Amino acid sequence: MPIETRPYKKIHLGISLGFTVFYSSAVVIIPLIGLFYHSLGIGFTGILEVFTDERIRSALFLSFSVGLVSAILNLFIGFLFAWVLVRYQFPFKKFFDTLIDLPFTLPTAVAGIALTTIYSQSGMIGSLFDKWGIQIAYTPIGIVIALVFIGFPFVVRTVQPVIEELPKELEESARCLGATPFQIFWRVLLPELWPSLLAGTGMAFARSIGEYGSVVFISGNLPGKTEILPLLIVTKLEQYEFEKATSIALVMLLTSFFFMFLINFFQERASKKLT
Repeated sequence: MPIETRPYKKIHLGISLGFTVFYSSAVVIIPLIGLFYHSLGIGFTGILEVFTDERIRSALFLSFSVGLVSAILNLFIGFLFAWVLVRYQFPFKKFFDTLIDLPFTLPTAVAGIALTTIYSQSGMIGSLFDKWGIQIAYTPIGIVIALVFIGFPFVVRTVQPVIEELPKELEESARCLGATPFQIFWRVLLPELWPSLLAGTGMAFARSIGEYGSVVFISGNLPGKTEILPLLIVTKLEQYEFEKATSIALVMLLTSFFFMFLINFFQERASKKLT
């Protein structure tokens, strides 16, 4: 019987592998090759000259700095949401659990307009801070808020299943042995949760770097101050500076890949310690 099923397994493997290669080529590899091709049209010297522009360097620093800050905030906020949803019972729990996915389904432009309306100087929340001389909309603070809004569901949905599978006996045993709540979290729970926390934070960071719709309104798009890289790419495309636009996108791609490589490296190391 096993001998008869081998040809079918080879056929299934060939079809699956072929579809995977075709899909990866059409969606990922070919667009990336096109990006490199258009970027190299101005040469390496031209690419370096693009980033001597103060406006581009400011947008590059802003995008990655607010992306990093929002990812760190999402790490804590997402974990807190996931912990509460799994470990506690409260009214309308199912409603709040469903509400977590709202940033996934809500159009990003709608989210950006809503956040701008709330956090502007005349908005419901922004007016309260404006009395203290703190402006939220049209500043990096507003950008961070928008990125936290669209990024924290990645952490919640990545960590939530892991918390659900954690046996409560681990905590009870540690408590019986005299461990404090902090020691239980740090030595018992965190090693189990760390790989999923890194994965969710990495996805939130990657989404933050390329986010456009929810940020373009609340940022104010002030060159050198609140202008993000995706908006700058769109601006260069509208000015028919395709090589500069693809060069900016290429640097975004390589930098994002570097950060994701680091996150995956530490995640793999954390996973090996658990096995």
